[in-house]
Amino acid sequence: MRRTRGAVAVTVATGTLLVAASTASSAAPVAAPPTTAAGAILIDGGTGATLISKAPDTQRQGASTTKIMTAQIVLRAPGVDLNKKVTIKKEYADYVVREGASTAHLKVGATPTVRQLLYGLMLPSGCDAAYALADTFGKGSTTSARTKDFIAQMNAKAKSLGMTKTTYDSFDGISPTGKNLTTPRDLAKLTRYAMNGKVFPQLVKATTYSTGGTSTDATWGNSNLLIRERPTGYAYPGAIGVKTGTGTAAGKCIVFSGTRNGKTVIGVLLNDEERYADAMKLMDWSLGSAAGSGAALQRSNTDPIPDVLD
Repeated sequence: MRRTRGAVAVTVATGTLLVAASTASSAAPVAAPPTTAAGAILIDGGTGATLISKAPDTQRQGASTTKIMTAQIVLRAPGVDLNKKVTIKKEYADYVVREGASTAHLKVGATPTVRQLLYGLMLPSGCDAAYALADTFGKGSTTSARTKDFIAQMNAKAKSLGMTKTTYDSFDGISPTGKNLTTPRDLAKLTRYAMNGKVFPQLVKATTYSTGGTSTDATWGNSNLLIRERPTGYAYPGAIGVKTGTGTAAGKCIVFSGTRNGKTVIGVLLNDEERYADAMKLMDWSLGSAAGSGAALQRSNTDPIPDVLD
């Protein structure tokens, strides 16, 4: 992490967020808005510098934010062919029904491409898409062995990225042991890495995606309402991703990113009932108010943004 020379940390009592400001400026720093998140961080997407944090190194479950890593294992696989077709097995469909999981509604016997599965993974947060990718990109002679190997690849990648407090026990965030753990700092580090790729930013900024009448025959909307276009206008100007997550143990989570006037920020909110409103407030604070965002925040007080799948 690169630190600004002469930086000073100011603790905000409400929400215990840390605000970084340069002592070279004569203006007093503007306190970051508090959040209801149990854990939070906001970083500069360019430098990686921490702008605010709240319990940034406390391990928590992150639910489907896990799928950011799932996508990285696929996209960073040597010689990956995004046009490779994958046959959807009945066990993928049975899995989402058994777990009550978010789904891309993949049809058994359909043959979507890896690229299409990545959109099914990131937009509707399809756990069936995650299963298909893990089964395809893991190594072994059985589905169980391949998914186990895929999760091992996830843990190895986390270690290589310096995500020292992250452990994975699943390919989609549905934790069978309760040890699918991460921290706001680790998730921000992973997301900065992911957003520097070529394909991943295209996936997470898409409002919708259609497979185009192929055997998969699906159209997906983005579960991230900072991105998703809605008649009531909740989409946040400048938002460019990245992933939602919801679970009994994890609560409501979001990893978000926004850009304006040449500056990009990446934020993580774990176990936050007001994740959309808090994300917009933090982006307004760090990037400057966006046209229409205040109205969106005002609406959220009387017309709460509903969860979409995840």
